[in-house]
Amino acid sequence: MNINAFRKTGIDLSHLGFNMNGEFEYYYCTPKNAEIIASSGVDGIHFCTVKQFGEMIFAVSPMNLGDCVHLIARSFEDLLRLLLHCSDVAALEQCYAWDEEQYKAFLTDCPPTQKQQAVSDEIKSKFGLEPICDSFAYVKELQAEFDLSQIEYTEDYYDTDMNPAAPEVQTEWKVYFDGGYWTKNAKGEPGEEITLNKSFSWGDEVWHIPAVYSYPKGLVVDFCIEIDPQKEKAFFDKWYRVLSKDENISKELRERIEQENPMDVNFTAHLQVNSKPVIAKYGSSVNWIPEGCLPDGERGVSESKEIIKHYGLDKTRAWVFYRLSCPWATKRKHEIKSIKLKLERQPTAIQGIHFKNPAVGDEISFVHPVHKTEHKLTVLAYEKQEFSAKGFQHEEYEFPTCHTAMTYTLEPELPVRNYQVRDCEQNEQPKRRPKKNYEPKSEYDACCIGIIGGADGPTAIFASVGQNIEQHTALSALRFEYTDDIEWKIVFREKLMEDIETELL
Repeated sequence: MNINAFRKTGIDLSHLGFNMNGEFEYYYCTPKNAEIIASSGVDGIHFCTVKQFGEMIFAVSPMNLGDCVHLIARSFEDLLRLLLHCSDVAALEQCYAWDEEQYKAFLTDCPPTQKQQAVSDEIKSKFGLEPICDSFAYVKELQAEFDLSQIEYTEDYYDTDMNPAAPEVQTEWKVYFDGGYWTKNAKGEPGEEITLNKSFSWGDEVWHIPAVYSYPKGLVVDFCIEIDPQKEKAFFDKWYRVLSKDENISKELRERIEQENPMDVNFTAHLQVNSKPVIAKYGSSVNWIPEGCLPDGERGVSESKEIIKHYGLDKTRAWVFYRLSCPWATKRKHEIKSIKLKLERQPTAIQGIHFKNPAVGDEISFVHPVHKTEHKLTVLAYEKQEFSAKGFQHEEYEFPTCHTAMTYTLEPELPVRNYQVRDCEQNEQPKRRPKKNYEPKSEYDACCIGIIGGADGPTAIFASVGQNIEQHTALSALRFEYTDDIEWKIVFREKLMEDIETELL
C-alpha cells in the first residue's frame, strides 16, 4: 500500500487521529532523514517514515522527553489494519508504555465513534483489508525486535536547551587555529595542547589559562574568566525584565547595562613568545551562566559545556571564555620556550550629565564620575548647519543632512579620547525615495550612515584658540528637519582596571 496513492483516494484518517493533510512541523526529536506523513494534532505528536528503515512507521512524541520515538507499524498497510482494530492511532502511539490490561482498558473506554466506524468501513471496502485483531501483541513484538539506538537525530536533539533529557555526546576535544569555538567546518589539523594551568586574579575576576595550542602557523590561547555567580545573579535580578524586552532598550540604557554586567569583559591581550611579540588576529567567546542566576535555569551553548568538562572547571560558577588565535610573524613553526602575557582593559563607557538647548555663553559645570574633578563646559557658538547633499546622493535613498553644531571650551581639559559630548538621539534613518512607477514605498528602511561619528551622531572636533585653551565642536544627530529641542549628554570612557602582566611559561 503506497502512502501517496492512498492520499489520492481522499479517505480522511483524521477521525482516527492520523491527519495526513497540511504542512507538518519538524521537532528537535524528529529523526534525521525522516518524512512526516501525518500528525495527531495534540502535543506535537507526529508520524513519519525514516529513509534507512524503508516503509516502517514511527510515532514521535515531543513531550516525552528522552523517550520520544517508537515504532508502531512495519508498513502503511499494516498501520491501516491496526487502525481497523483499535480505531484511534493514540492506542498505538501509547502502546509502548502500557501493559496488555491497560491497552484493552483504553479500547473498552474509547469504542469507535460513528465517524471512525465509517472510515474503517470505507477502508475495508476499497482495499479489502482485514484488521490485525491482536494489535497489542503486534506492536509489542515489533518494538522488542527493533533497536532504537539505530535511529539518528539532528543536532537539535543533543542541544539540552531544546531537549533537557538529551544524552551526553562523547566528542573528542580538538582545537583548530581558524575555528574559534566552532570547529565543525575548521580547516587544517588540530593543535598540540600545551598544558599551563595558570591562574591569577585581576580585579574581582579570577583568570585561568589552562592551556595554549601550537600550530605551524601560530598559537591559540584559551582564557577562562571566572565570575562570582552572586554578582551575576544580582545583575539579572535587576535587569532581567528589561533585557527580555530588548527592542525597547535605548542606547544609553544599554551602555549602562553593559557597564554593570560582570560578564561584559573587554580586554586586549599582548603576548610575547620567546621574547618576540605575537599579535592576536582572530577571537571568539562564549559564556556560561550557572543555575540560580536566571529564572529559567542555567544557560550556555554546547561549546561552553565542553570547555567546562575538558578543563575540569566548576559548573556552579559563571564563566566567560575567550579563544584567541595569534599567527607567527614568520611561516615556520616555533619551538615555544617562554610565553609572557600583558592584559589591558578596554575603556568603559560611563554616562555623565545631560543638558538641553544651551545658549551661547552658558556654563555647564559637572564632576567627573571617576576622578571626581570639577569641570566647566562653556558654549561659544550654537548654530544650525547642513551638510551638502552632494555627499549623500543615492538613487534609492534620501539621507538626513540637518544638524546643530555646538562649539565649546572645557576647563580643565580632558583628553578627547576619554569623553564625548553627543546628542541623546540617534541619526534619523534614511528614507526610501518614491518610485517613478509609483510602487509602494517604505518611509524608513534599514540603512546606516557612516559619517559624523556613525549612527550615534556627533563627534568632537577641536582646534587651538590661544592661551592653551582648545575649542571643541560637537555635532548633533542628523535629521531631515531642524529642531530647537536637543538634549545633549557627556559620555566618558575610562579604564577602570590597571594593566596586568604575568609569565605563562
